[in-house]
Amino acid sequence: MKELLVMSGKGGTGKTSIVGAFAVLADCKVLADCDVDAADLHLLLSPTVRIAEEFRAGQQAVLDPAKCVGAGKCSASAVCAEACRFGAIGLPSQAGSGAGSALGAGLPHIDPVSCEGCGVCARTCPHGAISMEDVVSGHWFVSDTAYGPMVHARLGVAQENSGKLVTQVRREARSIAEKQGLGYIITDGPPGIGCPVISSMSGVDLALIVTEPTVAGTHDMQRAVELARHFGVKPAVCINKYDLDEAGAKQIEQYCSSEGVQIAGKVPFDEEVVGAVVRGVPVVTRDGSHRAEGKAAQAIRRLWANVESELAS
Repeated sequence: MKELLVMSGKGGTGKTSIVGAFAVLADCKVLADCDVDAADLHLLLSPTVRIAEEFRAGQQAVLDPAKCVGAGKCSASAVCAEACRFGAIGLPSQAGSGAGSALGAGLPHIDPVSCEGCGVCARTCPHGAISMEDVVSGHWFVSDTAYGPMVHARLGVAQENSGKLVTQVRREARSIAEKQGLGYIITDGPPGIGCPVISSMSGVDLALIVTEPTVAGTHDMQRAVELARHFGVKPAVCINKYDLDEAGAKQIEQYCSSEGVQIAGKVPFDEEVVGAVVRGVPVVTRDGSHRAEGKAAQAIRRLWANVESELAS
């Protein structure tokens, strides 16, 4: 079993379009969308959800009104609000005014968005009126697509721990691949080089970095290459829309040559890609079933052949 991560140093380079095309071209694979903060692979593959599970990560402070005596009567002078460094606790009329405010009578209010789950308020409340409860941070799914099984997830608004959710998605994708004897795990990774990317990258066989011939694209591609090497993962590069700035694309090729990084493919700008995105289908198909013959589709087929060869070596 080989695991491919398709990633980008920055957003908007076209990595999800590449993964959607690989979903069509690759045989015996499971797909994983690890861009859990802004998942969109499902927009191209139209999955049918078979399993949906809650994802719990971190804790949140919860007030028990039956135990709380109110700020005006609390012998500790509403120490919970004063102890909160994140401004998450105040009176209802003072919500969001910040910790340490002068509190009057009434029950404190805990803002779930501002709460960081540190637990200080629960420890300092003299009446035991605050407890820490597990938070449902999002959901993860096992789905069926026309091209094979897919594991994906959705992180809740203002929720953290996306690295842990990425790990859950990868764990389930690997389990499916092992049970069904599938040869590939193809992962749509998050952009950037932060914790979710690191969680997506560890232990993969190849990191295909999709970039574009812009200053930002080149700079962030270099950071992605350095990150892959730091974790002992072999990087390869795909230059998307290379013909919009051939001089910039040449600079990327020169950098990769100097660093010993393979250019796995170069994809030209093609308006048919936009049309495929609008129709919600992978770029290598015309309507989800018939083969597309545009110049970008042909280049992506060559790209997959090179990637498949690299994974086999």
